[in-house]
Amino acid sequence: MTNIIACIDGSSLSECVTTASVWAAKQMGSPLTLMHSLEKEAARTDEDLSGSIGLGSREHLLEELVALDAKRAKLALEHGKLVLENAKEFAHKAGAKQIELLQRHGDLVENLLDLEEETRLIVVGRCGSGHTQSAHTIGSHIERVARTLHRPILISVGQFKAPTNFMIAYDGREAADNAIVRIAQSPLLLGLPCHLVMAGEATPERRLKLEEAHRKLEEEGFDVTASIIPGKIYPVLTQYREENQIELMAMGAYAHSKVRQFFVGSNTSKMIIESDIPLLILR
Repeated sequence: MTNIIACIDGSSLSECVTTASVWAAKQMGSPLTLMHSLEKEAARTDEDLSGSIGLGSREHLLEELVALDAKRAKLALEHGKLVLENAKEFAHKAGAKQIELLQRHGDLVENLLDLEEETRLIVVGRCGSGHTQSAHTIGSHIERVARTLHRPILISVGQFKAPTNFMIAYDGREAADNAIVRIAQSPLLLGLPCHLVMAGEATPERRLKLEEAHRKLEEEGFDVTASIIPGKIYPVLTQYREENQIELMAMGAYAHSKVRQFFVGSNTSKMIIESDIPLLILR
């Protein structure tokens, strides 16, 4: 696992994704790969038009559609190259040293899966080219990437600036404990003040779990403020984030089939949709 992979699609968030990936590459001392996936559009040349127009006209129309599809594919390829070149220039000016450009055909998630063994971190925008930057929605690619791959995902939600602190949403479950281990072992957030926050009842068992997580992080050199706050998860985390001016949030994701449950209709889904700060999702 060596590379930071930034998923660039030419949308309004591409520059933000590039900025976030350059920061991550510097923090982790890793090469940066800027990737653009050319996803194939649904073919429209196989429609059965024989019932509405004559055979000769149909063949002529199909020929024109094939030519149009070929032209569209060529333009998409050229556009993708320009998007990558612009992103590379931007990343270089932002201080990235090792930059590789990668343009691949096919589904984004499948391409990332092919590169998983050499991937250290994936950086994506909350919404892709099919949404506006202000849209309160999660791009389907985020859920699919989290469900399929086993690498951390840094989600850019708008203009990115290097965070000066971060918060871990902790609930004491296995996914949260795994997130603590991943954070403790990575240089990505090392040196930033850490806020470890657990929402809900302060039972002896939960206090013990929080203390263990606190200890693990401190042993790796993190400056940690740990808190258990009564209340429901989403309101507690949102209020704490606002009151303490948190600039990045980290949270664990459930493994395998539970990832879908984790995103759809969950507190995490709400956090991603409403957040105005980057989020780090850890498997």
